Amino acid sequence: MIITKSEPFTPDEIEKLKEVFDVYIKTVIDVQKRICTAGMDRHFEGEKILLEQGSKQSSIWGGGVDLETKSVDFNSFINIRPNDNNTSNEIQDAEIRKVYEEITRFFFKEVL
Repeated sequence: MIITKSEPFTPDEIEKLKEVFDVYIKTVIDVQKRICTAGMDRHFEGEKILLEQGSKQSSIWGGGVDLETKSVDFNSFINIRPNDNNTSNEIQDAEIRKVYEEITRFFFKEVL
């Protein structure tokens, strides 16, 4: 189940988000609008939702939450964007990584 919102996920929503990978939840975040879409099988699904809602490509980044280690990762094929100075599937810009992690911890404060 994919859920997109601008407020933290509830414990019930987090249970639904775990349906795809159990201990890992893929996330795509608009770092400008502070909107998170989560629970997809592939990051491009969340990217598409945010683009349809008016997000700018340069503001959308992908990663995930590991519920076992309580860690945030910054790894997604949607992050490979040479035009935005990101040539890797990892978010390379330190400031964007910091904001991405901060926003992720806000959305998943029930479990992180």
